[in-house]
Amino acid sequence: MAARTAGLMPHGRKPGGCYTGAYKEGMLTSAERRQGRYERRKAEREAKRKMKIGGFDNFDRVADLDNLNLSFKQAKKIVHWKESVQRYEMNRIANIIEARRKLIAGENVQEGFIRFTLRERGKIRNIRGIQIAERVIQKCLCDQVLVPILSRPLIHDNGASLKGKGVMFSVRRLIAHLSRYFRQNGSNEGYALMIDFKGYYDNVDHDILIAMLRDQIKDRRVMELTERFIRVFGDGKALGLGSQVSQIVAIYFPNILDHFIKEKLRIRFYGRYMDDLYLLHNDKQFLKYCLTEIQKVCETLKITVNMKKTRITKLSDGLIFLKGKYSLLDTGKVLRLPCRDSPIRMKRKLKKFKTLLEAGKMSFMDIRNAYQSWRGAFKKRFQAYKKVSKIDAYYDLLFIHN
Repeated sequence: MAARTAGLMPHGRKPGGCYTGAYKEGMLTSAERRQGRYERRKAEREAKRKMKIGGFDNFDRVADLDNLNLSFKQAKKIVHWKESVQRYEMNRIANIIEARRKLIAGENVQEGFIRFTLRERGKIRNIRGIQIAERVIQKCLCDQVLVPILSRPLIHDNGASLKGKGVMFSVRRLIAHLSRYFRQNGSNEGYALMIDFKGYYDNVDHDILIAMLRDQIKDRRVMELTERFIRVFGDGKALGLGSQVSQIVAIYFPNILDHFIKEKLRIRFYGRYMDDLYLLHNDKQFLKYCLTEIQKVCETLKITVNMKKTRITKLSDGLIFLKGKYSLLDTGKVLRLPCRDSPIRMKRKLKKFKTLLEAGKMSFMDIRNAYQSWRGAFKKRFQAYKKVSKIDAYYDLLFIHN
């Protein structure tokens, strides 16, 4: 009423349409309004995150006797024949109670490594396996806390080592991306940027990784336990191939890069399996620009891009991903072929099986089961009838006709 008697409209506006100085001082600028919206949305996201995963961010889940017992049952499934596992199971209740006591007391639960070397496809891999007592605690930590928390911010096309995902999941996603690319563009003219990280596990920076984990994990004791499992590998960097904690955090570590590619570069057809990435686009020059920007993000994470294995290839020529070659034909069909060395490796393995059979170190049923397992997976993944037929003939020559 006072404003009207003074010749002003409500909200301090004069009849001519201009604002008084007092009202101008109280107005928000566009930048301030944007910042306000950002803060509100950030608070809403954090509240939603706490509602979804707040129950998992709790050290009591790791030290729970039932959860530790369940973790042992799951950890022993593949290795129940080992003497160390059988000794642990003989005193299972006492061992689980001791594990809980150490966790609550904050004592060191690490049991040391079992070191061995694997030669896989010409690569020497140094494996540091862990004892069953520590494996139970790591599995409980991963299944009850780390996986529920760290899997939530991952993109859908991050396909490694999580429940419901794996090699076949990533292959199906690649085939789906190729098919959708054809429907969107109407042809198979396009390019794929294939990226590989150099020595990924051996070069994960501990300080960067732990800083990222602290943004997701708020429970102090959970974070301290996780950090101990990480820092035991290397001097400031590196993760272990035999540790489940290492596998989970290795999946999460390049998550910033995944979101950058999806949300900033706006690459719709993108996928990653641990350290192997692919980007599909119809513009080769844009993919070169993407590679430059990806290298910048990798530098902040101290990840090295292996330029010898990084390349841009035509979709019609085929791209190699997870030991398979996938080509987009002009009909829209995706041709799935195995790499050349896969059947060769199987022939060599069958020849070794023959030697072990003659020495009495391997039974025919073990050989048959191993071959049928490889054959079924190979036929399901690739269109390679002739190659499978040739290896079948070689198998029959070694084990059936003789």
